[in-house]
Amino acid sequence: MEIGSASVSNESKDAFSYINERPVDDISLEFFYKPHTITLLAVSIAAVIYTAFVRDETRIQDNIWSGICCVIFFFLIVSVLTFPNGPFTRPHPAVWRIVFGMSVLYLLALLFLLFQSYSTVYEIMYWIDPNLRNFHIDMDKEYAVNCSDLTLSRMWSHVDVFAWGHFLGWTFKAILFRHTGLLWAISIMWEITEIAFAHLLPNFLECWWDSVILDVLICNGFGIWCGLKICKALEMREYKWVSIRDISSTTGKIKRAILQFTPVYWTPVRWLDPTCTYMRFFALSQLVVFWQISELNTFFLKHIFEMPPSHPLVIARLCLIGVIVAPSVRQYYTYVTDPRCKRVGTQCWVYGAIMVTESMLCIKNGKELFGQAQMWNVFIWLIIQILVSIGCVYGVVLYHQYFEPNREATVDSPKKEE
Repeated sequence: MEIGSASVSNESKDAFSYINERPVDDISLEFFYKPHTITLLAVSIAAVIYTAFVRDETRIQDNIWSGICCVIFFFLIVSVLTFPNGPFTRPHPAVWRIVFGMSVLYLLALLFLLFQSYSTVYEIMYWIDPNLRNFHIDMDKEYAVNCSDLTLSRMWSHVDVFAWGHFLGWTFKAILFRHTGLLWAISIMWEITEIAFAHLLPNFLECWWDSVILDVLICNGFGIWCGLKICKALEMREYKWVSIRDISSTTGKIKRAILQFTPVYWTPVRWLDPTCTYMRFFALSQLVVFWQISELNTFFLKHIFEMPPSHPLVIARLCLIGVIVAPSVRQYYTYVTDPRCKRVGTQCWVYGAIMVTESMLCIKNGKELFGQAQMWNVFIWLIIQILVSIGCVYGVVLYHQYFEPNREATVDSPKKEE
């Protein structure tokens, strides 16, 4: 019992450190976890020297691109050496340090663009991709046309690559949140968000069957179901990690190498319980609203700066936000549910700054668009957002209190033994 008390005391001191700079519990190949700073410095400098003196310098645009890539390259190296691991250690802490470095770079780029004029931002984008000059947002396809024409063939024609992306996105969200009530609250609120902002964003205009059947029930619902099933399978799995050196067969070594990209263990998530405080209640309601704002930024950015949905910049941003959100949600969860954690994690802090900066960039450069906003719609949307998020969170608390008493007793019993 004394050992248990000491460990609890240490956890109390390191609650923030564990999610911000989580150590690797069991190292099987020490080479990959020892510092190689001198080697990294030598290789990096050699690569830069070779590239700087050998490459062709006749084109100014190529020179600028090469300089930018070199700056990013060295910044990410510094990230590997100095930035925190975050809450994850698989496949390697260096991966998550690079993710943190990319999030800082993205935030700095947004802050730079925030102080540029609309025309300057456009010129930067045209410099990156000259083909954007030939695209205008009104060239996109029509939405919500002939909604009364409801046939299976027409519904199937709407199941395109974006529908599959929608499904995979909700599967990913389910793996992140791991809570049915919160996921359905976010799903339903997003459909309300689309209705409220449809007068500003034409692609939010959808037929009722597209919104209810394809989006909510099939893409969202099936994605949530699949994501939670994956979480359940990972939660039930028995994790017995063996060092790759202790495996004799080549097939076994390959399987162990692939398993390096899976979690060390899977912790069940409990966002809410019957005894949760008002601060946790408020934090969860806030999370639902913030998620809507983050999703809105995606559509406003590509609409205001006129980029097609399949453009590499749009896809790259979605992928970057996806990998940033994973550690951010974990850090936010620990901050909300663990009273010993007094500070939010650095990755979560940076993501919050990214979300706000993206919103400011949209508002600043979309004055003409937001000037057409129907403020009454926006006001009603905001009220509904607050009421539904609070109502959903409160409903989840009541569900845990009245419909899962046995589960509560089972979860609390080990704490009483300690």
